[in-house]
Amino acid sequence: MNKILTSRLAEVEIKAVGAEVISFKKLEDGCEYIWNGDPAYWTGHSPVLFPIVCAVNNGEIKVDGNSYQLGNHGFVRHDEFELIEESETLAVYRHSYNETTLAVYPYKFNLYITYTLNANKLEINYKVENVDDKDIFFQLGTHPAFNCPIDDQGQIQDYYLEFEQAETLERLFMNKSNLLISGKSETILKDHNILPLSHEMFHEGALVFRNVNSQQVSLKSKQSSKSVVLSYENFPNLGIWQFKDAPFVCIEPWHGIADEDTFSGEIQDKEMIVRLSPGDRFKSSLSIEIN
Repeated sequence: MNKILTSRLAEVEIKAVGAEVISFKKLEDGCEYIWNGDPAYWTGHSPVLFPIVCAVNNGEIKVDGNSYQLGNHGFVRHDEFELIEESETLAVYRHSYNETTLAVYPYKFNLYITYTLNANKLEINYKVENVDDKDIFFQLGTHPAFNCPIDDQGQIQDYYLEFEQAETLERLFMNKSNLLISGKSETILKDHNILPLSHEMFHEGALVFRNVNSQQVSLKSKQSSKSVVLSYENFPNLGIWQFKDAPFVCIEPWHGIADEDTFSGEIQDKEMIVRLSPGDRFKSSLSIEIN
């Protein structure tokens, strides 16, 4: 059963599979901000990425010399979470290791996702617990997709991303297997905080950035007052993606990144991997404000 969060200004709908937000709309005018999952383009809405972000080389991770098959963005986006606490404005979900997860990811963990709706802002807190008797290794990422144009107002050329501070962004490119192309990059923003959007900029796939300084990025339009503001902590990398010519854009803070196409190491050698000791916890957060 889906969970509905309601405030005086907005309503959020979350499904148990993936603990995924599938709707975030304003009550005043019914404007929907989250992509509807039309299969003609992409069936996702805002999946959670764990225990990897993007893809691993040859579709496998290596742990202590053993290989495990692990699909794009990991497995929790396909699994049902347990709703362990709820109220009108709060939902706390938990995903724990089991025999199925251990077959593809040989670590024992608890993943908690807490959603809190305050007026027109959805606050999301992520917590990973190591309940194993050894160190565990993982990445964690977000993947929210927003209607663009918002409320069918204008076209994508009217929209832009506004970073909270001036950035110099080096775009990394991914191949069709969702791996980073070694040695290929392009500077697309230099000491500026505005990144104009277009369909064409996504025709070579996602835009991937390492070590973004800003902790806030907004989706805005030159033709509309409607906007989305994302604020985040402990997500140093950023992906921006759109299925070819689709009416949405994904803004994806990550603690992790895809393997390069030349990578051949073990999971502990992956770039931006989190190493968590037994009993320790990892935390990060994301908030989405609709205006």
